[in-house]
Amino acid sequence: MEVAQGYSIAFKGLKNGHHDFRFEVGKPLFDAFGNTEIRDCACEVSVGLERAETLLVLDVRITGHVVVACDRCLEDCRIPVDFEGRLMVRFSEEEHEYDGEVLWLVPGEDEVDLAQYIYESIVLSLPYQRVHPEGECDPDMLGRFRIVSDEEFASIEAGAGGEERRGGEWAKLAELRERMEPGGRSSGDDAKD
Repeated sequence: MEVAQGYSIAFKGLKNGHHDFRFEVGKPLFDAFGNTEIRDCACEVSVGLERAETLLVLDVRITGHVVVACDRCLEDCRIPVDFEGRLMVRFSEEEHEYDGEVLWLVPGEDEVDLAQYIYESIVLSLPYQRVHPEGECDPDMLGRFRIVSDEEFASIEAGAGGEERRGGEWAKLAELRERMEPGGRSSGDDAKD
């Protein structure tokens, strides 16, 4: 993944102590991970790396915004991103799973790839419901989505049930379903009717 190269820190030549890094994140990162929800992105990632002999500690701060479809009106909705997290990088000859908090590298590695960590941190920091602030949704789209009240829904259901009893399209569908089910009437039974 070429995009990931832009989010790597080469730590091999760094002296022990504190080092700062900055990255700009845009839509290409989300495209690289196959994410179609994020329509656009403008985030800044600040990384404070503390290098020691046996581990790296990365304090990550991500600020900016992403653009997603509003859950209410389906138009573009700008959602702020404000994330702070800590990633520990440890070294081991044994293979370990990345768990979101500790990243394991073999001792010969000379850079840490933060693309997945940044991607996951942004996606997981987004709210469950993604909507415009009250009054900012597209009124034309909201007009197309009319909420049916409980009374209207009951009336529609009663009308559909009444159709079936009176005949009509619902009765035809019920009869067709009965014919299609095992043990139902066969097409030869129609000739007898």
